Amino acid sequence: MLKIQTVLTPLLLQLHDLTGKVVVVIDVFRATSSICVAFAHGATRIIPVATPEECHRFEAEGFICAAERDGKPVEGFALGNSPFSYMESRIKGASIAITTTNGTQAIELSKKAAVVAIGSFLNQKALCDFLIHQQRDVVLLCSGWKNNFNLEDTLFAGAVANELKNDFALADDATVAAMDLYTSAEKDLSLYLRKSSHAHRFVALGIEKDISFCLQQNIYNIVPVLKDEFLILP
Repeated sequence: MLKIQTVLTPLLLQLHDLTGKVVVVIDVFRATSSICVAFAHGATRIIPVATPEECHRFEAEGFICAAERDGKPVEGFALGNSPFSYMESRIKGASIAITTTNGTQAIELSKKAAVVAIGSFLNQKALCDFLIHQQRDVVLLCSGWKNNFNLEDTLFAGAVANELKNDFALADDATVAAMDLYTSAEKDLSLYLRKSSHAHRFVALGIEKDISFCLQQNIYNIVPVLKDEFLILP
């Protein structure tokens, strides 16, 4: 039986052999959610990069450039990391370069996998169907917060594990714990995640609406994947 594992922080990814596996990168608040929104609104390709300086270099090639650090947009960039900014009309047909505090770093670390896919509550069912179709072992990579554990990414890993528990063996305690966490919170994810440190940051920044949006389940039937250096829709 195929296996599903969960990596609770990017620092633990080095303990896993990614050969032949699908890695699902999870950054619920907000990178992987915003990436799904961008594709749903017509973006053609997205390149995740490490630094704002590297991101800026894509402007000369006609990319829309987006940068976020510590939950805030980086000055001098067209976009930050709010999902609402990826609903604008200029997104349709655009190529986007993006760098974020956590999510784009996790994508970079995942490149040794056979497949790298983007996961969020927004595309949960589409992602689970995709993973079943792949017929590969799965690693759920929680981007966390600056390499630390966070609640929201772990909850989503648990949601995926719960949906796939009849198709995959839950191969480690992290996956079991994530699923138990999700099943305890699923009746009101927003209420549960008021406890999270990231939610507190968003309240301080006045962007609580991003939390509510990112916790919607199954509103997009898409799964962005990494091909060469670009995220695309297969």
